[in-house]
Amino acid sequence: MQPQIAEILKENERRNKENNAPFNPITGLGSVGSRVELRLPDFPLPLQFIPSAITKIPFVAKLIKAGSVAKFLEKHLKSEPSQENIDEVVNAFVRMRIRHDFPFWAALYVYIQSKEPGEGEILFRITRPQRRLVDKLESMRLANKPIRLVLLKARQWGGSTVTQLYMMWLQTVHKVGLNSAIVSQTKKTSFAIKAMYDRALRQYPVELLYPLGAAYDADEPKMVNVGLSGDYKKVPQRDCTITIASYEAPDALRGDAYSLVHCSEVGLWSPTDKKSPASVVRSVCSGVLYRPYTMIVYESTANGTGNFFHSEYNSAKAGISQFDSLFVSWFDIDLYSVPMPEKDMETFATELWENRNNPDTPNKRRDSGQYNWWLWQQGATLEGINWYIQERKGKDSHEVMASEYPTDDVEAFVHSGANVFDKYKVEALKATCRPPLCIGEVYADATEGASALNNLKFTEDKQGLLYIWAMPEIDPEEIVKNRYLTVVDIGGRSAKADWSVIVVFDRMYMIDGGKPSVVAQWRGHADHDILTWKAAQIAKFYDTSLLVIESNTLETKDKERMLDGDQSLFILNQLGNCYPNLYMRQKPQDNIVEGAPIKYGFHTNTATKPMVISTLIKAVRENAYVERDERCLHEYNTYEQKQNGTYGAVKGEHDDILMTRAIGLHICFNEMPLPVIIPKSDIRHSSPRIVSAASI
Repeated sequence: MQPQIAEILKENERRNKENNAPFNPITGLGSVGSRVELRLPDFPLPLQFIPSAITKIPFVAKLIKAGSVAKFLEKHLKSEPSQENIDEVVNAFVRMRIRHDFPFWAALYVYIQSKEPGEGEILFRITRPQRRLVDKLESMRLANKPIRLVLLKARQWGGSTVTQLYMMWLQTVHKVGLNSAIVSQTKKTSFAIKAMYDRALRQYPVELLYPLGAAYDADEPKMVNVGLSGDYKKVPQRDCTITIASYEAPDALRGDAYSLVHCSEVGLWSPTDKKSPASVVRSVCSGVLYRPYTMIVYESTANGTGNFFHSEYNSAKAGISQFDSLFVSWFDIDLYSVPMPEKDMETFATELWENRNNPDTPNKRRDSGQYNWWLWQQGATLEGINWYIQERKGKDSHEVMASEYPTDDVEAFVHSGANVFDKYKVEALKATCRPPLCIGEVYADATEGASALNNLKFTEDKQGLLYIWAMPEIDPEEIVKNRYLTVVDIGGRSAKADWSVIVVFDRMYMIDGGKPSVVAQWRGHADHDILTWKAAQIAKFYDTSLLVIESNTLETKDKERMLDGDQSLFILNQLGNCYPNLYMRQKPQDNIVEGAPIKYGFHTNTATKPMVISTLIKAVRENAYVERDERCLHEYNTYEQKQNGTYGAVKGEHDDILMTRAIGLHICFNEMPLPVIIPKSDIRHSSPRIVSAASI
């Protein structure tokens, strides 16, 4: 057996062991969150693994210290260890544990409809992907934070069930008066979700709806109608309501205040002339206070790019909204696995390994060996990949398969264009991505004009926008010409506009055949004149590096507010008078006219954009530069060639970081000379500017 195959089989065994690790929600073995062992020989469960948080309760702490229920009764309650007294302690402990242990509560008291034919209703034992979701929800609750989550999911693993029953747990166990709302695409779907709540509450013990020891009637109703529509229900013991509505008919939501909101299949909500997903969400969620024990969940399978759900998921993933994000892949779901006889495992692993670089797709119902190997790299087991290959035969395109059973959250949002960059090559760039060494801003004596380039210094500031992976290296005894390159892609001024990006490349290792490397990046929004001076400051900070500004973007955007003449020409000429190493170009017709005007900046147009994108495709394919920012890789994976042949980001995404790499690497490899180390004593004049006729 080849050593690589042996390693694959060994890793597969480890993955299966991890996926099938023992889980018992009643004892707590392998359950959600931080746990501690509790041994009580006279407890119905002599060995338990209880949530760490419960050990801080004095009653539980004393019980743990006593080591048995009998000793606890004798020492702390001065009572005989009769069966009645033991039962009272056990009952009190269980009451406390269900407040801290959702899987325990669900497995002990909550009934759901089994998906297996003929099984009827069964107690709810959460599965592996469901445990991931509960762990995410609990991390926010235990941190005393409002629960806010955007859940992107593959199909058929019970994400909606967990979301709804977790809300029920908050309503029935934790707080009185938590009103909830369920909003799905259609009223029928909303009622189906609420039916889970009804089923669970129907068999839920009435006494658990009251404080321990309170009087109750065993036959009292646990849910009553409010009004005649059936859209409102109330749990009288907990003084909370459950409201049903739909995106198609959201009027039932108006005027009420909620603490818990479950928005289901949000990706399917299509805007109309009278409403949009954002307006419906505002209507139902605007009254939800940003406080602990409030909860808003948007959950859905993906449905294309550029829509409300896609935008909300990306914002949550980027950490720029109130929400956290969670993606559940198909291989997180135990159902999606086809075991193989042991004798076939080696053959399957060998085929997987030997075809790992094979891009061929023999027919429209098979993916390439390269893709199947990527599934392995993402964490799927061999049994999972075997299932995927079999299921793929039932789909006539990869896009259909990816939309139903996504492997990662980029693939989930399938789009109509053709990907420009090979996702496997993009993945290889991730190896050098890392958090920045420091974050801050470069400051000087002024923000514009000649003084803006005097007394430059970097100040660390976590609120700053300049990420630095390597500080400039400047030797007092020698100068390295053509070492650093600074490139600017100019976006808009407002928070809703495209980003402006300034990137710095270090070309030092190209002297010995090495790669250029991203060493710094600024990304934000600013007025164009402020941005150009900020770029000059960063370029000057990096040893007066060549500064390349994408000028046509500046020209186009400034014409929107131009009063007298081209403002962009004034901005760039003013900068050119102060900064000694500003990139310039000349048009061919200018070259034949003596004294033709200087044209500053790189001009991106129908001739030059395909040129720089081609350079970038080659650089990504050959891993020809060192990337540091994972956000750039996301832009590569969401960049497409449109059906009309043009290049651009998919709807709802950006390509600002990507364009700085495209322009920068083109200049790195095709226009700038290799760096040269020269003793400062040999320098007779400043470095010449680079003049290009390629940037037409």
